[in-house]
Amino acid sequence: MIKMVNLLKRHPDLSMEEFVDHYETVHRKIGEKWLSRFAVKYVRRYLRDVPESVYPAKMVRNYDVVMEIWFADRKALEDCFAVLVTDEAQAEIRPDEDRLFDRANMHFFIAEEHESDLRS
Repeated sequence: MIKMVNLLKRHPDLSMEEFVDHYETVHRKIGEKWLSRFAVKYVRRYLRDVPESVYPAKMVRNYDVVMEIWFADRKALEDCFAVLVTDEAQAEIRPDEDRLFDRANMHFFIAEEHESDLRS
């Protein structure tokens, strides 16, 4: 299993509530359409500030969502991205990304996971 991790910042014109609503009602469906042939899991993790009562230091949150996509193997990931960069896919994806994200603050990584079994 291989995972793509994306750190994304919302467009500055959107509140967090508007961002989450649009992502979950519009952009998620676009993602599912293009990812469904290749990915095995697609997750959005919306980031929230830690309450000052828990951690009193002022923190700057540079991202609003961690988006993760799991693929069975590297070939599935590569096949997916070969489709995502086509003119057809970009004609649908890019305009919505421009509305939703601060494109200068989009960062993408391949994650190699090592998981601890804490039950033992």
